[in-house]
Amino acid sequence: MTRSPHTLPPDYFTDLYAANPDPWDFTTSPYEHAKYEATLAALGRETYPEALEVGCSIGVLTRRLADRCAALLALDVAEAALDAARARCTACPQVAFRRAAVPAEWPPGRFDLVVLSEVLYFFTPEDLAHIAVRLAAALKPGGEVILVHWLGETNFPLSADAAVETLIDLTRGALEPDRRGRTERYRLDVLRAPT
Repeated sequence: MTRSPHTLPPDYFTDLYAANPDPWDFTTSPYEHAKYEATLAALGRETYPEALEVGCSIGVLTRRLADRCAALLALDVAEAALDAARARCTACPQVAFRRAAVPAEWPPGRFDLVVLSEVLYFFTPEDLAHIAVRLAAALKPGGEVILVHWLGETNFPLSADAAVETLIDLTRGALEPDRRGRTERYRLDVLRAPT
């Protein structure tokens, strides 16, 4: 399978959501449900004062994270996905949504938690280097990064393993692996900033 040489552009996701409002079956897939449970179980704290979710899609995980966050900023590049996420999280005043394409539009602020679920393989190594710089600067002392990525074959710029290992290497010293887990279908990594 030939990999894309470029970070996937926002239009890729706009077209994806225009064709299917839930292109990865987030609302119905037992795999997704089990992965969300594992993601929430991997969180090191019961609550987080400030959190960031990059690539929130239609907000299924966002809604679950909201119960653990005093303030959660959720980003996506596709307006249709953000509309669905907003509708799903109407009862969550602590959640704010923003259309943003990272790394160029990484939001200001510092966070106790950053969630990068199913997004890193959409980026080239060059863009991951920019994300690594922003991520390291955005985490508060003791802050956590949750990385969850599907292990199947794609034509995205990077495989899950290559994307996650690249980010870990690029943030070494600023962030350290705290926990690593792997199932047959996905990997889940937790990185932590020093206290």
